[in-house]
Amino acid sequence: MRSNHTERGLLVGPGKRLAELQRAVRFSFEFIAGFRALHFVGPCVTIFGSARFGESHPYYRLARETAQGIGNAGFTVMTGGGPGIMEAANRGARDVGAYSVGCNIELPLEQKPNPYVDRFIEFRHFFVRKLMLVKYSYAFIALPGGFGTLDEIFEVATLIQTRKIETFPCVLMGLDYWAPLREFIERAMVDAGTVSREDAARLLFTDDPDEAVRWISERTAGLVALHRPPRPLRVLGEKAPPAAP
Repeated sequence: MRSNHTERGLLVGPGKRLAELQRAVRFSFEFIAGFRALHFVGPCVTIFGSARFGESHPYYRLARETAQGIGNAGFTVMTGGGPGIMEAANRGARDVGAYSVGCNIELPLEQKPNPYVDRFIEFRHFFVRKLMLVKYSYAFIALPGGFGTLDEIFEVATLIQTRKIETFPCVLMGLDYWAPLREFIERAMVDAGTVSREDAARLLFTDDPDEAVRWISERTAGLVALHRPPRPLRVLGEKAPPAAP
């Protein structure tokens, strides 16, 4: 329950000055731990989706197949590290020998890491975890999910819209599931002027893993070459991740 109480303590308004300073220091250490753990994992594609789909579900199979294509295209697969869609994506990477990463979150009801991650890191705060899921990725895929999935993919869309990050590809897979949302974006929001047609056009809706991988590969080729991380320095205890099994 530690993480739950920590998060609530942060969000209840002003605290004592020393307590606020201590929180800021803890945040800094959590960010640094994430940076050190993920700095050399390679160009990633982050896959979002619900933890509630088992391996017999079509969305699980779709996530696994899509991650296989992402891995074959040379990307590291990054997820939240838990079960369901996250497990399927990490498993798909494992299927083709691609590297995969899980960024888990401490929850009151413990979410255990799935067995298919090659690198696993756990965070206490959602906002730190969300930054890591975006910072190292060059594309984002959302399969069916709940509030968390919506929060994650729309934050990415907002960062792109406001030019806080590059115009990275965003793909939503599961056409039937996303159909009401797609209609809301392309009709209600565009018609009301709250988003532009260009904003809406940045989202690819598809059920075809090959189309998703092709869309991502075509739109990231130059960016990946431009932003490759430096070589690890032994003096800082840094090392490149081992090859995936």
